[in-house]
Amino acid sequence: MENQKSALGLDANVTAALGYIIGIIALIMVFIEKDNKFVRFHAIQSLLWGVLMTIAIIAIMIVGAIIGVVGAMASSSLGSIIGLLLMLVYLVWLVGLVGGLIYAAIKAYGGAMFKLPVIGNFAEKWSN
Repeated sequence: MENQKSALGLDANVTAALGYIIGIIALIMVFIEKDNKFVRFHAIQSLLWGVLMTIAIIAIMIVGAIIGVVGAMASSSLGSIIGLLLMLVYLVWLVGLVGGLIYAAIKAYGGAMFKLPVIGNFAEKWSN
């Protein structure tokens, strides 16, 4: 970590970890943090993770609604099975969302420049 304090006056690792847990802090840090690249990287990565996971759940819901309607038209038991499978997909998504945020927050608190899959390279490029 280049600079030990963030623009909020907190330690950089605390601010970066809070950015994952409380998304509004990450949003604020993207706009006000100019000097500390560590905090800026984690703030951008947190926001990108949130956007990616929001897009994923919307896609799951749309596909689920379409498959659910088609399955319900075919037979009510098929619609129920599809509904249960989609609930399982949603639970896996939820575990991925929360697990990714907790893991990244722990890594940030430890002072690591940990990159989440897919979005880590974008966050690194945009934080410079």
